[in-house]
Amino acid sequence: MDKTFEKQKKVVYDLICDSLYVPMKFKELAMLLQVPKEQRDELREVLEALEADGKICLTKRGKYCKGEAKHLSGIFRASMKGYGFVVMEEEGPDVYISEENTGGAFDGDKVELALLREGQGRSREGKIVKILLRQTTRIVGTFQRRDKQNYGFVLPDNPRFPCDVFIPAEKTGGAVNGHKVVAELTSYGEQGRKPEGRVTEIIGHISDPGTDIMSIVRGYDLPTAFSEKILNQADRAARDVSEADMAGRKDLRNWQMVTIDGEDAKDLDDAVSLTKEGDSYILGVHIADVTNYVQENSAIDREARERGTSVYLADRVIPMLPHKLSNGICSLNAGEDRLALSCIMTVNQKGIVTDHEIAETVICVDERMTYTSVKKILDDQDAGETARYQALVPLFERMQELSRILRGRRQRRGSIDFDFPESKLILDEQGKPLEIRPYDRNTATKIIEDFMLLANETVAEDYYWQELPFLYRTHEAPDEEKIRALATFINNFGYSMHVGVNEIRPKEIQKLLAKVSDTPQEALICRLALRSMKQARYMPENIGHFGLAANYYTHFTSPIRRYPDLQIHRIIKDNLRGRMDEKRIGHYQDILREVAKHSSEMERRAEEAERETVKLKKVEYMQQYIGEEFEGVICGMTKWGMYVELPNTVEGMVHVSNMTDDHYEYYEDRYELTGAHTNRTYKLGQKVQVRVIGADRMLRTIDFEIVY
Repeated sequence: MDKTFEKQKKVVYDLICDSLYVPMKFKELAMLLQVPKEQRDELREVLEALEADGKICLTKRGKYCKGEAKHLSGIFRASMKGYGFVVMEEEGPDVYISEENTGGAFDGDKVELALLREGQGRSREGKIVKILLRQTTRIVGTFQRRDKQNYGFVLPDNPRFPCDVFIPAEKTGGAVNGHKVVAELTSYGEQGRKPEGRVTEIIGHISDPGTDIMSIVRGYDLPTAFSEKILNQADRAARDVSEADMAGRKDLRNWQMVTIDGEDAKDLDDAVSLTKEGDSYILGVHIADVTNYVQENSAIDREARERGTSVYLADRVIPMLPHKLSNGICSLNAGEDRLALSCIMTVNQKGIVTDHEIAETVICVDERMTYTSVKKILDDQDAGETARYQALVPLFERMQELSRILRGRRQRRGSIDFDFPESKLILDEQGKPLEIRPYDRNTATKIIEDFMLLANETVAEDYYWQELPFLYRTHEAPDEEKIRALATFINNFGYSMHVGVNEIRPKEIQKLLAKVSDTPQEALICRLALRSMKQARYMPENIGHFGLAANYYTHFTSPIRRYPDLQIHRIIKDNLRGRMDEKRIGHYQDILREVAKHSSEMERRAEEAERETVKLKKVEYMQQYIGEEFEGVICGMTKWGMYVELPNTVEGMVHVSNMTDDHYEYYEDRYELTGAHTNRTYKLGQKVQVRVIGADRMLRTIDFEIVY
């Protein structure tokens, strides 16, 4: 080895770059580099210096890896199995972090990392070398006091949090075994110790009604109440519509129009009207003018912007706006004058909008309809319902006619329709699930969906060509690598799809979904296709919507429950009133990027919380059926078992350890489990009889076993 330390470092590093293809322990590396035993202490010093420079890394198992001098930063996203990914701050693929290289980071922490391996897509691997900012400052979990000890531990509800939190005796806050608590972290567990914390709130006992959902609310840091200042402001704003309010507005109160929503909906923010002139349809989509009551930068507006969206949990709604507005003056209640922002479209027989007008209006809804009632009239030909709403039946028939035209046009251009069965939960007053069934997506729900999509596209295209600051709902094309992987996978089942060079068309995915419809592989392939998609988000630039195969798309139709809709209503009204001067344009250009980013983040938070409450209630519902048998369909297959879905949308796992009649081998190319001795085979889409053997509320999992 050379005499000077820097030369030694260079020589060793060059040798490592040439030789170190896999992580190695010190002894193996010394032998590979042919370093004599008497010089190995010197080598160790050189390796320590290279590690400090970030050029190599030492894993927790004592193995050396090639590193990367350039350190990158991003947000660590942990998995439930210990490993995770760093989502890069700059554009670029995520970086895989093995469990031994997490460096004590928790989910959501901002971290600095060194690359261990370059590559494309998810093949990049790294090691976290520094935690730049802790995002987790509190956790929600179950308190457990050790026998005859004053101290205790909090077992986190979040499975991505890697360990229990130690609570010293003087910081338990009076919590007892079984209490759901919020604990503030006072230490993050450096030097191999457990994190420490103090109990700041006792939510309730795990057996108390409502504690389970409130734990999720606290876990996702969802707001639970409005301040007195905001409530008072809402009271003052929620005055009846006056003549002054209606001045200058287009008066549509004599137009026949209805709202169509679910039975339990209270915030009715969209009404529809439809007439025919010759062969053309005149479709009106009338949206509550929330901006008339929520002034920009008022206390209500700042709170709505912070919340980003209403959150619909299993047993409650956490609204974006106070009920005085959302369920009151902003709700398009039948028989009451209401202020609206209307998109009135002339649509031809091909489903093309040939003319449109966006206007401030005053409306009066004729009838508050439900999806169930409209379905009874159109699909079931229910005599009683038809007689009750006789004056509106021609309107509903026109709606069905136009809906089919619009849906057919979207399908022809390649719009993708992931028609997964959503779950409808029926709960009692204590929040206990009484029934779970698939949500009915019927003719009436499709009519409203089709009309809202058309209004959103029309408004987006209008403002794109006006070249004004705006918020768009965008959906980028998926990564070519993911689509090619999907194309390779479906070949195993005899399906194919065309993937062009640097071009992926939504129509190819739509055609694939049509091919697998009503096949045993439908559920799996639909889920894999969905996972290959990117997430939709809000942006101030228009890049189109891949899933809808739309060049222009925005969210215009729900300003009561989505802040981006409220934001673009404000822009539209400024423009309609001639106030969109250079100052206002500059103002919107300054704020829209942050509004888009924050709204997208709040939407993700709401979706995750909503999913968790549904999973929780499904587990709670199935606890009463432990030991009972059901028929289900195999909807997923892995080497550790298979997922079975029941007709009520409940999904559970049959673990291979519970398949005791044989030793089962997993064949990944066919997605099959086959018994080594009996040759009994389980395939996707196969009907099986299962018995419920477990339902874990903590892990939100349901376990089945096969009934032979």
